[in-house]
Amino acid sequence: MKEIDPAGRFSAKSVRSAETRQNGDSGNLNEVARQVAAQYRADTLSPVMVCGVLHLIEFGVLFLSGIALYAFNVSFFSHLVWQYLMVIAVVSAVAVIILDILDCYQIQAVMRPLRSLTRILLGWAGTFALMAVVAFFLKISSDFSRLLFGTWFAVGFVLLVALRLIVSTVLRRWARNGRMERRAVIVGGGKAAEVLIRQLEQQPYNDIRICGIFDDRDDVRSPPIVAGYPKLGTISELVEFARIARVDMLIVSLPLTAEGRVLQLLKKLWVLPVDIRLSAHSNQLQFRPRAYSYIGAVAMLDIFDKPITDWDSVAKRIFDIAFSLLGIVVFSPIMLITAIAIKLDSKGPVLFKQKRHGFNNEIIEVYKFRSMYTDQSDPTAKKSVTKNDPRVTRVGRFIRKTSIDELPQFFNALFGSLSLVGPRPHAIAAQSHNLLYTEVVDGYFARHKVKPGVTGWAQINGWRGEMDTDEKIRMRTELDLYYIENWSLWFDLKILALTPIRLLNTENAY
Repeated sequence: MKEIDPAGRFSAKSVRSAETRQNGDSGNLNEVARQVAAQYRADTLSPVMVCGVLHLIEFGVLFLSGIALYAFNVSFFSHLVWQYLMVIAVVSAVAVIILDILDCYQIQAVMRPLRSLTRILLGWAGTFALMAVVAFFLKISSDFSRLLFGTWFAVGFVLLVALRLIVSTVLRRWARNGRMERRAVIVGGGKAAEVLIRQLEQQPYNDIRICGIFDDRDDVRSPPIVAGYPKLGTISELVEFARIARVDMLIVSLPLTAEGRVLQLLKKLWVLPVDIRLSAHSNQLQFRPRAYSYIGAVAMLDIFDKPITDWDSVAKRIFDIAFSLLGIVVFSPIMLITAIAIKLDSKGPVLFKQKRHGFNNEIIEVYKFRSMYTDQSDPTAKKSVTKNDPRVTRVGRFIRKTSIDELPQFFNALFGSLSLVGPRPHAIAAQSHNLLYTEVVDGYFARHKVKPGVTGWAQINGWRGEMDTDEKIRMRTELDLYYIENWSLWFDLKILALTPIRLLNTENAY
């Protein structure tokens, strides 16, 4: 194994000695690329999530300190207890909101607390000023202890500063050891990539870790090492790399004038569940400010955003756990009866496990009630189940028609390999007319940008059951992509509510 330093850089000697890159779009990663991918296989903490949690922590610190001072100065439960609790809670919440408005929760501000002291003081003081104005107009200021709130102002500010100092120390340690970072791959090499990398490295407290460079051009036009980072392979190999490594962002370092090449790259890369940005540092065209996002001061054009990230993913996971538990409780009698019927009807296990493609093309194992004779089961799904298929048992025909065979997938959703709502996962070798689904639909794997689901928008719109024509595959994929692009919790709830109604149509289920 070659040595890789923490920044992901290699020496020219190590790159050349390990260089086994194949010509063309082979999709086989070379030794160096596999080393780097393995190094970045573990998940990281999102800076957005970390700063979001800090909101909650600071609210808790302010609220608890206010309650403690109230108990010490006024004596708990002796005077205006509910009024004090409400005021302390509202003031704590308003303080967090104002600090957020003042950009005190940006990762740069959190990691440099001493530089944001003025804004923290301004936000905390502004909160008390607002409280005083409200109390004056409501004519209730005389009911509350000025000593208590004066003490709370001083103590709260000290606690905020102390907490920020502790948090900044922890975050810097996490940034150094790679626990909290955004991992980026540069698409396109040469001088443009070098200029971009230099600019990114100059940004103070930058949370971007560059994993490497991918470029289709040969080493003459695109050097094997740029600014200390290796060229790891071609664009097609990048897709395989991103299936292994936990990459957050692809930054295309090509000018907009290379429109044809940019479009060619995006056609290959849009199927990945990552943010795709076009570096604007070399573009002469100017767009409105809202069109840009920034890494420090480096402008980027947003091309694609990773769907369902950060707090959206947390909300969706809570949704899955809550409704999966509800589904297991409600349908447990049906699942028990089904298990007994399967056991009495034919020999073999009650459950059937099938390998399918999950999020980012990971192979997952999906649970179903067994509906076929054990010796005729088809785990690879190379041959679709057809009407009056002799492989299906008597009980199997009923549970497939009513979708009872899918009920064990509530446990998949509970454990996290599936979501309750999402694109339905297909078997890894599923075919249509002896062609894999990927060969039928261009961009088919874009369905895997989110976690697959027990039910989905395609099934709600009637595209369930046998996929015996290319048109059915295309329509299902199109509806799945619509779901990904328009996701919301309300959309999930709508699909979940409509699922029992749509299951009454059993025309294509057999």
